[in-house]
Amino acid sequence: MPSVISVFPSRMLALHTTRSWGFLGQVNEGGAVSRHSLWAKADYGRDVIVGLLDTGVWPESESFNDDGMGPIPSRWKGICEHGTSFTASNCNRKLIGARYFIKGYEANTAPINLTSFDDFLSPRDKDGHGTHTASTAAGRFVQGANIFGLANGTASGGAPLSRLAIYKVCWHEGCSDADILAGIEAGLEDGVDVFSASLGSAADRSSDYFEDGISIGSFHATQRNKLFVASAGNGGPLMGTVVNLVPWIVTVAASSIDRDCSSSVVLPNNKIFKGGSLSALHLERRFYPLVSGGEARASGVNSTAGNECFPKSLDREKVKGKIVACLRGSNGRVDKGVAVREAGGVGMILMNEQEDGDSIIDDAHVLPATNIVAEDGASLSEYIRNSRFPKAYITAPTCSVDATPAPVMASFSSPGPNSLLPDVLKPDITAPGLNILAAYSEAATASGSDADNRRVKYNVLSGTSMSCPHVAGIAALLKALHPDWSPAAIKSAIMTSAAHMDNSRHALRKSSLQIANPFNYGAGHVDPNAAADPGLVYDLNEQDYFLFLCTVSNQHSVAVGLRRNNATCPTNPPSTSDLNYPSISVSNLAGLASVTRTLTNVGGEGTYEAVVRAPAGIQVEIWPSKLHFRKRGERKSFSMKLRVKEGASMGEYVFGHVTWTDGKHRVRSPIVVKPTSSLPY
Repeated sequence: MPSVISVFPSRMLALHTTRSWGFLGQVNEGGAVSRHSLWAKADYGRDVIVGLLDTGVWPESESFNDDGMGPIPSRWKGICEHGTSFTASNCNRKLIGARYFIKGYEANTAPINLTSFDDFLSPRDKDGHGTHTASTAAGRFVQGANIFGLANGTASGGAPLSRLAIYKVCWHEGCSDADILAGIEAGLEDGVDVFSASLGSAADRSSDYFEDGISIGSFHATQRNKLFVASAGNGGPLMGTVVNLVPWIVTVAASSIDRDCSSSVVLPNNKIFKGGSLSALHLERRFYPLVSGGEARASGVNSTAGNECFPKSLDREKVKGKIVACLRGSNGRVDKGVAVREAGGVGMILMNEQEDGDSIIDDAHVLPATNIVAEDGASLSEYIRNSRFPKAYITAPTCSVDATPAPVMASFSSPGPNSLLPDVLKPDITAPGLNILAAYSEAATASGSDADNRRVKYNVLSGTSMSCPHVAGIAALLKALHPDWSPAAIKSAIMTSAAHMDNSRHALRKSSLQIANPFNYGAGHVDPNAAADPGLVYDLNEQDYFLFLCTVSNQHSVAVGLRRNNATCPTNPPSTSDLNYPSISVSNLAGLASVTRTLTNVGGEGTYEAVVRAPAGIQVEIWPSKLHFRKRGERKSFSMKLRVKEGASMGEYVFGHVTWTDGKHRVRSPIVVKPTSSLPY
């Protein structure tokens, strides 16, 4: 099979689950769109086509209305596919195409039985995830969006005047590699400009580059000059769990915004633990008996199941009429509240554990409930243990903005290092992914629980699934503003212009409030307005990726197969650290190494000077340290020499950065190094 690049078993992948755009600087304090914003400069992404690979779409949502939109771009070749509860009339000038792909799913599971199939055999969204991500990337302005009256405001996607194409590749039990590939290939033929994929393999299943549908499909997109954005995964805070690892994908981590929907735990001793919730149900203003899930567990239930309030784990006699304190643990957050309610409890306090830190998730609980941070959870547990008759009250949630510090990395956001190739830093960037309000399927319950019968038009979800479409929307804006930029140039602009301080002017932090690093946020927190004018970019083309693949172990035949002109790999391909990537990573620095990068001018004439903050124990030299650009499109190269200092700590990653600046622009790249030995001086 000479035309076959690789053969691999199709796996089932997992979904990674609006104040955002104000937080990202697109509107001013008065609520008006800033004339300096990327929205204004890019005309809201007009006519760029964004393709979503997800669970489908709820087309009736106001976020997908086409009021005032012009004719569909003539380059669009896609269709609106007929299926269960979905016809061509469900598409319009905003939602210009919708398809579904299920053959791979059936091959992985079993042929669909339509009488028992719990989904729509069509592009219609039963889950809510796809509708949420689509509206986050490119939804229209919708006034009065809220959930149960909370988080009220004007909802919008990142590129409100772009066009949406939906590729339903995910079903009840996951997303098949084969369906993902089919969806991407269809999108390429249809005319999609930017792909957004809030899905990926589990961290322990990250595979070789070309045994993964997303890696292959996204490479095909890159070959066709299309940008591919994907989520980093929700395996955090465990190190090395980041997924979507190939360099031609923009891999997005998740962090918080500055909206705070607070609901507090009040104790009789006037101690208050501030938490977060979107519960529509409220307690009467009085104290209620309080018990821990562990103390209230049913006979024969182990302590873990009780403490974490697993389904059917609680004793009704011990819970009835009480508030139950449950550890966040491994089962669903809302499902814990269902267990408490079914046992007769009146409220729930969801306590973070140490690994969850201060990352609060606002959920639409089925009973009065709130989520508190780990330190407060420990204090509350101590109060319960030391009180004869512990009591508590949970206040009704209220939402406000301008919370500090923000952004903070979400505890679930999967960090690096890259488990497949450590010399490519992943994730690439972080964006809002915690407590994001967006459109939702009215076929799904508000909490996602089968025990919940509430339906909502807009919902708040958290995950790198939510951060991914933020960056896809920003990429669509940049594509509209700079239609001649390559996917790598857009990616570079997003990365090198990123922010590194929160709104309290401190360095970005983890959910534990420890200082974060590039394994958490990549190049930093996305800054759309700065990305509009980066000054310089690190550009890449198909030849660069070809040489990169030639360097990677066991990829020689794959690299040859991917080239259209049957080129062969050179005898000595360049180092993987020399890929012209916007970040610099050397995972095995044995004394001394040199890396090379090339910058392309996308601004005016200017002289840029390198400013280096060297990683601890590493000497960094840049040559030349000044670059003068005379015209747009001019390219200049520099080398970076990295040397391990005597006494440096071995075998541990250290972090720094290099910034090229002309006084106006700041083109910053993280430097990630793991020294393994030093040279004598």
